Amino acid sequence: MDPLLLIPGPSPVVPRILQALGRPTISHTSAGLAADFREALDFLKTCVFTTAGEPFLFAGSGTLAMEVALLNVAGKNDRILVLSQGYFGDRMAAIAEAFGLACDVIRSPWGRAVGAAELRTALDSRRYEVVSVTHVDTGTGAAAPIRAYADALAGRDLIWIVDGVCATGGLEERMDDWGIDVILTAAQKCFGAPPGLAVDIFSPRAMTKRRSLASVPAYYSDILRWLPIMHDPRKYFSTHAVNEIRAFAEAARIMAADGMPERLHRQELLARAVRAGFLSLGFGLFTEEEFLAPTLSVVRYPEGIDDAAFRAKYLEAGYAVAGGLGETAGRVFRMGHMGNLTPEEVLGAVRGLGETLNALGLKSDTEAAVSAANAVFKG
Repeated sequence: MDPLLLIPGPSPVVPRILQALGRPTISHTSAGLAADFREALDFLKTCVFTTAGEPFLFAGSGTLAMEVALLNVAGKNDRILVLSQGYFGDRMAAIAEAFGLACDVIRSPWGRAVGAAELRTALDSRRYEVVSVTHVDTGTGAAAPIRAYADALAGRDLIWIVDGVCATGGLEERMDDWGIDVILTAAQKCFGAPPGLAVDIFSPRAMTKRRSLASVPAYYSDILRWLPIMHDPRKYFSTHAVNEIRAFAEAARIMAADGMPERLHRQELLARAVRAGFLSLGFGLFTEEEFLAPTLSVVRYPEGIDDAAFRAKYLEAGYAVAGGLGETAGRVFRMGHMGNLTPEEVLGAVRGLGETLNALGLKSDTEAAVSAANAVFKG
């Protein structure tokens, strides 16, 4: 059997969604696809607590969603402020640079997030038209305090972008209440759908900003070309990823049936349980406790464990995790615990961790670790 995918995305895809993915391909302008498409778009609004937001769903990756978000709200004379918690905050700055957009970056140490006070200081010292922040950085496991950012940004005449690739659907993002202008994400993380779809949700203010721009340096990424299709998916601009959209619609149905409050609560439980297990086994956390994201963990090794050897042995046990990025490479592994992951799968992953340590010659109490994780689920 294939290993359980516990990397920070893609997340495991459950059989019900795989069955939707495997249905016969139908016309990209058919009424059948349009129905699935509309259902997915409606759920995206529910997911980020917006009534007025304009959702976009198209073939691409999270990186494309980042590019779409930035190019459609940043004019050529605008200045962008990026709050970077790590690897993917730096990527947004690189996208701005690639298109010749003026960009300043505030970087936090890896494992932490930029504070709201730092944001206020920056906004008071210089004029910015766009502010971008990664809600959860997949490289560091750090969750930004976006509720505090909302307070700092309230009443300011600028566009606020939230990169929710590793957060949307797993952490609360209240677009209307918090004044977020663009939320971007992708199908393969908290939604538990196959990779291949980029998601952007624009507020009315962000749509007004796009319309105020004479043009954007893009064709496929221009949301005004996509807008008529989002309103009526039977129209044509570019061929949709038909099967991926049908699978994403099924993922949306699963989430809608659960309800967003339950999904968010379950995400917290999964994180607490898996951490209780690996802390019991002698692993540590790279991310500072204040900034821990519920969607993934960046895990420090016990003394004497080789990264490559550990991940290879854990893979043999049936579990795939990712190595560290940038300055954390070789020092940590990154474990995703989002989407439709079950408590039983989490307990199995904890058991596999203990057995892997034992196989590598580091004695551990596997049953105690499983009990620690299970205690979280039992409350």
